[in-house]
Amino acid sequence: MNTTRGGTGEAAGANLPALRSHNTALVLDLLRTAGAEGISRLELAERTGLTPQAVSKITARLRASGLAAEAGRRASTGGKPRTVLRLVPEAGHAVGVHLDRDELRAVLVDLTGAVTGERCAPLDLGAGAEAVLAAVAAQAAGLAAGAAGNPLGVGVALPGPLDHTHGVLHRVTGFPEWDGFPLRDALAARLGRPVVVDKDTNAAALGLAVGGEGGSFAYLHLGTGLGAGLVIGGSVHRGARTGAGEFGHQVIQLDGPPCGCGNRGCVEALCLAAVARGDLAEAARVLGAGAANLVGLLDIDLVLLGGRTVTAAPHPFVHGVAAMLAEHARREGARDGAVPVRVASGGARGIAEGAAQLVLGALFGRGDG
Repeated sequence: MNTTRGGTGEAAGANLPALRSHNTALVLDLLRTAGAEGISRLELAERTGLTPQAVSKITARLRASGLAAEAGRRASTGGKPRTVLRLVPEAGHAVGVHLDRDELRAVLVDLTGAVTGERCAPLDLGAGAEAVLAAVAAQAAGLAAGAAGNPLGVGVALPGPLDHTHGVLHRVTGFPEWDGFPLRDALAARLGRPVVVDKDTNAAALGLAVGGEGGSFAYLHLGTGLGAGLVIGGSVHRGARTGAGEFGHQVIQLDGPPCGCGNRGCVEALCLAAVARGDLAEAARVLGAGAANLVGLLDIDLVLLGGRTVTAAPHPFVHGVAAMLAEHARREGARDGAVPVRVASGGARGIAEGAAQLVLGALFGRGDG
């Protein structure tokens, strides 16, 4: 667990051998955020609360492992110039995989999260575990084959619900045969490297938060299904049983059309039916009704829209959802007006990039990984 120095909001370390990896992660994260300009050992000590001696030992290990390197010298207020250190992006890499119901997209990222390789292929999520595992292994191996640096692991994002902590799938809507499948362990055994599994919407939300999207927001994804990723206070909110964000299966029309989850009148069923009819205005109105419920429950700062259906026609969805949120704000008498709505950054590979961040999070001490 991260602690903070009184009133500064900066991550603080502890000079205990048991927390050595935690302290290393703190230093690595500061090197990452410092960018190419780098940061001095003295600054690292000041911002982590570690002693200069502890920082020197950590940075020596990081340099020996190739994760850090000198980035020149910087003038100091007194005494000799300080040596500045930087993160070496190419010293390690992670693979992020987005498993959609009909497509597999994989990216290779360096330690800064920059994409250095990408692959996309058709996929049938209902083809069975062996076929899906083989497809993921092939794409991950192909991407990692020519990469320099240490392979840190593979992050996999796919439709939920699932158990993020144990990497076990639950009853994926439309694919009940996946219920109880230990995807993380099965894939780790095949690949011979660590694997992290999460919902596609959580991965996308994580990628957006790491990329600089601040505050509390909801990422609503409309593609082959409908779901939400929630970031509350800067962290992905998964819930006590990692089941938060099943946005598409809130019932908004009693005795409405059946949904693949077994209920009737779900936001997902109504929204996808409107899309299938070509009535994007109605689809946006339904999506906006669900978004308004979410805003009322969580009092979030922002709604971000994504997924292939939204990106194919962003204007009607942004306009329609914004209208529903404006109506909600008027009813509630919100003094600050309606919660803003816009299309999320990241495009088609946003979920895959977020999946890679699930792996990088452990290296940089982020609890979201």
